[in-house]
Amino acid sequence: MTDVIQDHRRASDGFTTAVRSAVGRWDAPSPCTEWDARDVLEHVIGFHDVLLLRPLEAKPDRPKDDPEARWAVTVDALFSALSRPGALNAERESLLGILTTDVLVHTWDLCRAIGVDVTLDSRLCRIGLERAVAHRNEFEASDMFGPPVPVADDASIQDRLLGFFGRDPDWSPPS
Repeated sequence: MTDVIQDHRRASDGFTTAVRSAVGRWDAPSPCTEWDARDVLEHVIGFHDVLLLRPLEAKPDRPKDDPEARWAVTVDALFSALSRPGALNAERESLLGILTTDVLVHTWDLCRAIGVDVTLDSRLCRIGLERAVAHRNEFEASDMFGPPVPVADDASIQDRLLGFFGRDPDWSPPS
């Protein structure tokens, strides 16, 4: 496995832990203002479908009413497709790196929605933040993220990544 695939596996494993913890709490509000916990999951699944699974001609058969199984089937299909010879070209490698950061940020979103504290992989946070800063104009032009949230100069790499992507690291669900 290449490093980018291993990195994505690591991020996906963290998201899997969050998904398992969310059982029964799928309607909890998330830091993504218009999404609940289930919407966060469906976004992550959808991005994997559009950016990698469809181009790799991998169409998983997901159950409709089992969020945990939907994610498990997605992960299995993705890593099976990526293991095929020639599956990872330069464009897909770049997309996989972007998806890794997306999964990291949404792991935090999902955990916060269900009231679970999470410490994201600091190396993956650093890679994601460096990539995002290097492509700041594209991220800002995409209109997919809220404006950056200021964080302290000495904030953790996780909080700096979250702030860059419009998350308040101190967010908690409304009471």
